[in-house]
Amino acid sequence: MNNAITIEALRVLEAIHQQGSFSAAADVLFKVPSALTYTVKKLEEDLGVALFDRSRQKAVLTSAGQLVLERGQCILEAARHLEDSVKELESGWEPRLRIARDTVLEEEPLMLVVGMFLSQNRPVEISLSEEAVGGAWDALQDDRVDLVIGATGELPKGSFHTQLLGEIEFVFAVSPMHPLASSQGPVTALQLRDYPAIVVADTSKILPARNSGIFESRQVLRVDTMRSKIQAQCLGLGVGYLPKHRISEELKRGDLVIRECSIPRPNQMAYLAWRKEEVGRGLDWFITELVKQNWHLMKR
Repeated sequence: MNNAITIEALRVLEAIHQQGSFSAAADVLFKVPSALTYTVKKLEEDLGVALFDRSRQKAVLTSAGQLVLERGQCILEAARHLEDSVKELESGWEPRLRIARDTVLEEEPLMLVVGMFLSQNRPVEISLSEEAVGGAWDALQDDRVDLVIGATGELPKGSFHTQLLGEIEFVFAVSPMHPLASSQGPVTALQLRDYPAIVVADTSKILPARNSGIFESRQVLRVDTMRSKIQAQCLGLGVGYLPKHRISEELKRGDLVIRECSIPRPNQMAYLAWRKEEVGRGLDWFITELVKQNWHLMKR
């Protein structure tokens, strides 16, 4: 069964309403007025209602006509978006890009790049997500994202292209009110066991989860983002290593203090990574611009 309300009929209704007459709308749509008259009359017959008040000189929608056009606007917008997306795809621009940022990196540089992209007004849907620990590689492997920012740890072999963003330095930091803040000498493994460890949970779904904790503790508080871990340690809820570039303001304000720890945590390389397949123009654009950003990491 064919639907009475078609996209073409909605376009005709919209044009007549905007232009105020059948003849003016016909000029805009590059049609003859009789074609528009036929479309409207056919739609009115199929629906069994009048869509225009013909008692006036100007084409005015009836209440039924207003309802059809108002409800039909979302259909017209979807159709226009689909047409634009098909054209962009044909020219090499993907209809959708899925980008994940590892929680160890700051969000602002990514948002700056996203803003630059949105200003181009391209019909490309951008989806942003956050991963942690081994979750960045996992998201690529599982095809949940097209691009990850800040992937750390051992690089999977042969599966992805990578671009080094920089080196992450970790420091052992605690609240100035925490007992370890005033302890003498380097913090020992024995001392660490007495206090909760704050750990960011691995977001991996298909790959084996990595354990970011490097020391044993009687209690563990797992959080989902680095932002939550920093806040928890500022409140003195527990201890752990933090990326130095993420806590510069907390250190300046005195919300955190750095302590020497007898169990060191090595620095980690942070990578931009994407799958080894044909790269669309949108992905290529993001790769180029993200590499230019200042992620406040140590350079090599």
